[in-house]
Formats: sequence, structure tokens, C-alpha cells
Amino acid sequence: MKALLYFCLFFSGTVVAQNTKVPSYYQVNKALCKKIQDLVTELALDREFPVGEDGMEQISLAVIRIPQKGRPQIAGFRYENFIYPASVYKMYVAAEVLRQVYEGKYSLTSPYIVRSPNDVDKNKEIPFDPRPLLQDGDTVTINYLLDLMITRSDNSAANCLIDLVQRKPINALMHRYHWEGSEVTRKFLNRKFEDAEYQTIRGTETSALHAADFMYLLETRQLVNPWVSMQMKALLARQLDKSKLASGFPKEVLFSHKTGWFSTWTHDVGIVEDGQTTYILSCFLPLPEEEARPKLKALAKRIHAFMKG
Repeated sequence: MKALLYFCLFFSGTVVAQNTKVPSYYQVNKALCKKIQDLVTELALDREFPVGEDGMEQISLAVIRIPQKGRPQIAGFRYENFIYPASVYKMYVAAEVLRQVYEGKYSLTSPYIVRSPNDVDKNKEIPFDPRPLLQDGDTVTINYLLDLMITRSDNSAANCLIDLVQRKPINALMHRYHWEGSEVTRKFLNRKFEDAEYQTIRGTETSALHAADFMYLLETRQLVNPWVSMQMKALLARQLDKSKLASGFPKEVLFSHKTGWFSTWTHDVGIVEDGQTTYILSCFLPLPEEEARPKLKALAKRIHAFMKG
């Protein structure tokens, strides 16, 4: 049975199981798959892209239609492909933080003291955000760290929260929903500053399928429980980075999402809703940000037209 659910890759001498199977509660929409494939081809995204020393990489794109009745429908292009997610995987960290808050391990208002080497940011990811960079010795709240990590994609905040909740519980949550292969393996700092057991571990990866499924469970209030799901969506709705997929939607659209960008990687994943239509769009592009932005804008505009149609 497992042969149908997983395939294995080798990273640094270890075997990693990756779940590429579409969950049974989805119906694959073949007509929408064809439209998306044609769009991807038109935008010259249907090929392999160089990503430096990591070799060549392909895109990973998923769309989930959420109807008022019936099964949700999934479509996309290579959505099972695992790819470096940059800051998108901070949403996985946030979900575990909220789960532990719900369980009473601490509260959103609990204080946290920032310690080096977690204070890695030297520049703000969102320049216009007025909040100062975190520094060694700063005392802030868990809620403040969560908001910085999601809305500004703050790396220092992410490092602090990964230390707070620990990677094993984060990954236990990932396995609860069968997102094998998308485990959080690294903090956002140089390997030499990692805990000993994580200094040689493989880099973090995810797929558009897993990221989209995360958003679907969140939107339908099944991610841990309704409280965690609604708190998570509130964070995502305050996202400050509107330069990627968000730039292609009409002004009436609310896009609750998490972006990620680094070097040759530019991504965006979220819930799209305008009062009449609700769907998930999960897009990972192995392209530098300046090249990816017009592609993401075009994808958002055209896919939104498909979903409205």
C-alpha cells in the first residue's frame, strides 16, 4: 500500500519519504488541468529552470476549487513536485505555535526573549513596515513574533518560534495530515549555528499540493481545530507583501496568503475569495523575484478568470 502513497529520495545519506498522492476527498478537474497546462505553456513555465548549485528545477502549481456543495476540485501543473519553499514554510511553523497556544503551553501574550544567533535579519523583508528589527535581548510576545513571521516574513521571528515549539512537534503535525516530505528541517540561519542534529540535515522542501491542502484545511476549519484555523487565516489576511500573486487579482478580492522569496525562488500560496468565489492558489516558481513577478501576476489574473467562469 505504501508504494502507492510515497516515493523515496536520498538526501545526505538519508532516505526521505515524500507523499505525492492527492487526498481522496478531492476530485481532479481534468478540464481545469488542461486550461492551466495551456497557460503554463503560454507563459514559458513548462520547462526546467537553473537554480544554481541545486541544478535544475520545475514549477509546482495547484488550484483547489471550493464549491458550496459537493467535493472540492483540484487541478494544476506538476503540483506533486517538491521544491525549496523559501519563507512559505513559516506557515507550517505558525500552525504548530497556534496548536500549542490552544493546548495551553503558553498564551499569545506570553513574553519571549530573543537570543542570538536567532536575530539574523539585517534588513526588513518589507521595507515600509515600521516595526524595528529584532535584536538579542528584546522581550516581545508570542503574538508579536507570529505576526512578524507571517506578515513581514521576518526570519529572526521564525527562528525564535522554531526554537519555542521545536521541530519534532511541527513535523508530527505535518505527518498527521500526511504531508511527508514537507517537514521543517532548518531554521533561517547558517548551518554552523544550527543544533548539532540539524547541521547536516537535508534542506526543507514542500510541494504545491501540500501547501494547497494546508490552505484548504485551514479555510474549512479542519486544520487542528476551528480556533487554530481561524487564527491562522487572520494572520494570513494581514500579509504585507502584495507584489506577487496578489498583484493580479481585482481589488475586491481578499487574498489570505504566505509569500516566499530567496535567490532563484519566488512563491505565493493562499485563499482567494471575493464574496462569490472561493478557491486556493498555490504557486512555486524557481525564478528570481524580478522575473517571477510578471509571471505570477499573469497567472493570478488568468486563473481567477477561469475560476469565475
